[in-house]
Amino acid sequence: MKVYIKNHPAHAGKWIYEGYRRAWTALGYDVEYFTSLNEINEKGDYYIMATDYDIKNDSSYSSIVNSTKSFIFAQPNTFPKPWGTHPNFVSNTTSLAIDLVNKTDNALLWTFSDNTSYHEKWKTVHTVPLAFDSIGYIPKKDRKYSQYDVCFVGGWANNGFDEKRKIMIEIFSKFMDSGLKCGFFINKGLTHEQECDLIHNSKTTLNIHDAYQRALGCDTNERTFKSLGLNGVLVSDTVAQLNNLFPNVPTSLDANVLVKSAKEILSLTKEEIRGIKESSKQNILDNHCYVNRVEQLLKLED
Repeated sequence: MKVYIKNHPAHAGKWIYEGYRRAWTALGYDVEYFTSLNEINEKGDYYIMATDYDIKNDSSYSSIVNSTKSFIFAQPNTFPKPWGTHPNFVSNTTSLAIDLVNKTDNALLWTFSDNTSYHEKWKTVHTVPLAFDSIGYIPKKDRKYSQYDVCFVGGWANNGFDEKRKIMIEIFSKFMDSGLKCGFFINKGLTHEQECDLIHNSKTTLNIHDAYQRALGCDTNERTFKSLGLNGVLVSDTVAQLNNLFPNVPTSLDANVLVKSAKEILSLTKEEIRGIKESSKQNILDNHCYVNRVEQLLKLED
């Protein structure tokens, strides 16, 4: 059976939907990327993974109507300020297109967020969190990365308000002054393999979210799942969804507390740390890979 997935050539979407592509393929589906829904001219049964942004005209809508199921990522219709004033955070889908989707039984809506109250114009929107790409990330031992007590891989991700850079600088400064050996790689252009090996071989990992995630708590980033899947030991700023999914992960909005948590973990015996890592990795493999998310999507009912 064919699955059409929207092509995201850059940024976080590239890795998220590449994870979904690998998962669908692993489950036996024939996957093809599309740029526009107008390209889909399938006669038999097929699924679509699209975003609300892709629904632009009657032709694009017809491919959804003719699909067996379409899993449409729905953006909020409104969002708290200041973020709601930026186009990254709200749907630009027309009211007509929203009405058409809402009347289509085989169009199933989903989002990463636990809080769907901002999707008030849409019909039921289901929560399907991000996940770990267990197929695409195959780690290997590398001594040059095992020197790090704590690592972070990521970017500033300026969503129009330049908030995350300030948060990251505050947290990094506390860690750099802590005496811990830190491997922080910010916008360094690491290869997929280098990122994988760095996270896997470092003693612990650090996670930092965007300001809106910290304030609202409704969705955690993909780094959460990647860090736990590749390394198994994580300290993170506080986000409610992360705390609900992984209650054993130490979290705080206080950078000093994060440093203290990392040091407490590093003070454990090798056997104790190994036990934490094995348990965390197994939990990810059992419950939080993109294969799990595909299975979750397939069980959705309108």
